[in-house]
Amino acid sequence: MGFLFALLFAGCFFFTAPFVGCSRSLLQTPQPTTALDVAEALVKTKNVLSFDPSKKPAFTPLDQSLSASSPSSSPSSISLQIHPRVSIHKSSHLDYKALTLSRLQRDSARVSSLVTRLNLAVNGISRSDLKPLDRGLEFGAEDLEGPIVSGSSQGSGEYFSRVGIGKPPSQVYMVLDTGSDINWVQCAPCADCYQQSDPIFEPSLSSSYSPLKCDTQQCKYLDDSECRNDRTCVYEVSYGDGSYTVGDFVTETITLGSDSVNNVAIGCGHNNEGLFVGAGGLLGLGGGPLSFTSQLNASSFSYCLVDRDSDSASTLEFDSSFPPNTITAPLIRNHQLDTFYYLGLTGISVGGELLPIPESAFQMDESGNGGIIIDSGTAVTRLQSDTYNVLRDAFAKGTKNLPSADSVALFDTCYNLSTKSSVDVPTLSFHFPEGKVLPLPAKNYMIPVDSVGTFCFAFAPTSSSLSIIGNVQQQGTRVGFDLGNSRVGFVPNKC
Repeated sequence: MGFLFALLFAGCFFFTAPFVGCSRSLLQTPQPTTALDVAEALVKTKNVLSFDPSKKPAFTPLDQSLSASSPSSSPSSISLQIHPRVSIHKSSHLDYKALTLSRLQRDSARVSSLVTRLNLAVNGISRSDLKPLDRGLEFGAEDLEGPIVSGSSQGSGEYFSRVGIGKPPSQVYMVLDTGSDINWVQCAPCADCYQQSDPIFEPSLSSSYSPLKCDTQQCKYLDDSECRNDRTCVYEVSYGDGSYTVGDFVTETITLGSDSVNNVAIGCGHNNEGLFVGAGGLLGLGGGPLSFTSQLNASSFSYCLVDRDSDSASTLEFDSSFPPNTITAPLIRNHQLDTFYYLGLTGISVGGELLPIPESAFQMDESGNGGIIIDSGTAVTRLQSDTYNVLRDAFAKGTKNLPSADSVALFDTCYNLSTKSSVDVPTLSFHFPEGKVLPLPAKNYMIPVDSVGTFCFAFAPTSSSLSIIGNVQQQGTRVGFDLGNSRVGFVPNKC
């Protein structure tokens, strides 16, 4: 039977490939301009701050009504009722610009964390020779899926999923993160726990809770662990924004819809600090052996991220096939760090014109530096400075008829659209091998930063050799990872 599990995600994708030297007459030429609905975007900026969670029906864990949110769900799939972060906690921000600045501050910390982790691996400071985990778990991953909703109202860029931990299952929201491997949840007793929307998980009430010993393979896969009393495996995970979690490394049952996955290695965090805002932990979907995807033995997974200011939902699915109209690209792995998902990208076009970007901008070298990755936890796409400058200048040239506005934080190209209800902007497209092209909707790269009409070009430069495709650019597109065939797939407008 298929599984379905609920996701609330408020914080990607990574790409690499040679420049193919196409002529400016593209094999697949998107429309030169795309309409941006300014009025609709501004309405959302006001609604996300005014939403009152107390007036929304409470979550009912046993509600398993069928969901039509996923186009690839089978009729037998089970759906959970889900809510976005805004439905859990009323936003503490007084205006949308404050929310934007908070998002961007956390996003910069996230990017710094990813870059640092890669640098450590490339320089041999982190373990780089991880091998596939010998799991032997007695379950399948067929059609495992779950709803995804936006949880960005509290100032971070992640999305979240609602899952059950233990037997009987305790329902918690967990951050969904393709840039991490370690699954963890806040656990009692808490030496230090941040505030979450649900009760802290109580291990003593779960019959399936089982601590891992230090000599187990799962414990050995941890980058940072130690032994307590020469027996119990203790884990530690830290993030670039100052967030961290420390506790016992255990196996537990994770419930997805009406079905359960046994013996999943997760961290039971007794000392946790961070900006997770409402979530009880993190579900790692990276490529390492300890990620939920790897422990599930899934051959593929896909997700679709709803608008960051939306209270609607979509799904995360496991072992579902690509539909016929999928735009595919190579999935590339870094032998120095198996967590990240790199993508084969051959170029970027603006207004139907392929930009003169050298192939090195999208390539990973033999040492594991460079390349472009896909990350669900990063909001704004980062490109190498030279690449970004070419992209930005081309976009600015195509929007010189629009009134400009002052820069906002990391956004240096902004516009005053306060008197507009709709505008046409140059179409921005990603280009992949074999002439395949993914045009982005305007709302995925022209985003509001306040509620009065200031919109900014949602890309940013980075001094790092690593580029990142973030979740703002992914919104509204079902993104699939065919792990067995090393392909990434994109299906627009399939949330």
